[in-house]
Amino acid sequence: MAQTEIQKSAQARLPREVVVLVAAAFVVAIGYGLVAPVLPTYAASFGVSHTAVSAIISAFALARLVFAPAAGRLLRHLSERPVYLTGLIIVSISSAGIAFAPGYSGLLIARTFGGIGSTLFTISSFALLVRVTPPALRGRASAMYSTGFLVGNISGPVLGGLLAGWSIRAPFLSYAALLLVAAALVQVLLGRIPPPIRSLDAPTLALRPTLRLPAFRAAMSANFAVGWAVYGIRIALIPLFVVQVLGAAPSTAGYALTVFAIGNALVLPFVGRWVDLAGRKPAAMIGIAVSAVALGLIGVSGSIWQLMVLCFLGGIGSGLITPAQQAVVADVIGPHSGGSVLAAYQMTGDLGGVLGPLVAGALVDLYNYEIALGVAAAVVAATLAFWVRAPETLPTREQSARPGR
Repeated sequence: MAQTEIQKSAQARLPREVVVLVAAAFVVAIGYGLVAPVLPTYAASFGVSHTAVSAIISAFALARLVFAPAAGRLLRHLSERPVYLTGLIIVSISSAGIAFAPGYSGLLIARTFGGIGSTLFTISSFALLVRVTPPALRGRASAMYSTGFLVGNISGPVLGGLLAGWSIRAPFLSYAALLLVAAALVQVLLGRIPPPIRSLDAPTLALRPTLRLPAFRAAMSANFAVGWAVYGIRIALIPLFVVQVLGAAPSTAGYALTVFAIGNALVLPFVGRWVDLAGRKPAAMIGIAVSAVALGLIGVSGSIWQLMVLCFLGGIGSGLITPAQQAVVADVIGPHSGGSVLAAYQMTGDLGGVLGPLVAGALVDLYNYEIALGVAAAVVAATLAFWVRAPETLPTREQSARPGR
């Protein structure tokens, strides 16, 4: 009976706010996909080392890491929409600044500034997603939101490679324009939807006791690994690996990132329902194992087709992890005000995004790509230990019937 009630709840329609956030995520992702395959090459054009190229990727994550606590505090005093809009506009300005950077230092400053804006719209959108989604739909909502990003990423890298053939600055200017489109979308559509009432007496979830919860620690470990491998290594190292080791054109790096996104997008719709019905842990643990294996084998791949197969498997692994870990965070926060908890969760991913490219770039300079990618695979695999000890957080029937905050 309990399972039947949960299944009925899982078939319910997602709130309209989720659909709006997914649409905005899709627009943002197209732009992000435009710049992802060309950013390392653009940075390398200033005549710097692998470590310096990786530092461009890490600077973005470092800014997010440092500014996350302030963003969490902002959400205690402001509603999500203005924070979200401010973040989009800041990243738009940053992207335009990257296009016209006079040198490596200017590029580094512009990229760092973009990390601040990214923190604002990432935390605010996730806070709204948690707040309006019923417990039984958290996996679906997270999967749909991630799918919005990934469908945009499927076309973005291909278009970015084509634009880069015309002008290396064109992808960054296009990204700036698309962010303004996303801001207009949020302003018009979310502006017409009355935001959920924020009670001044809403209980606040304290960070310190939350950090002691095994389930939350597991979600944070997975987010760290995703930041290290998916948002760090994949963006900073794979494009250079394609060009320098496999001897392919820069546009091939865009195809590799697109294949990763395709694998991710194909699995996400099914994983969202699986996470809501069977639990969070199975999907997360399988995804971590698949991601680690795929990442480690990329370092020893010797052809484009092998790379593409492994990128596809890596996308599947990432698609299994993301809805599960985000659903765990939403389960932990529940009806509470969790700005500081969300900030801490984001910071683990950003920390991985900072360390991953820097460590990998240094390992490539000292040794080779095989060692760098092997270390990244080991970092991902190590997070399995946290999930083994974590309890299942899938809500009970009574909890599933309750709406979000």
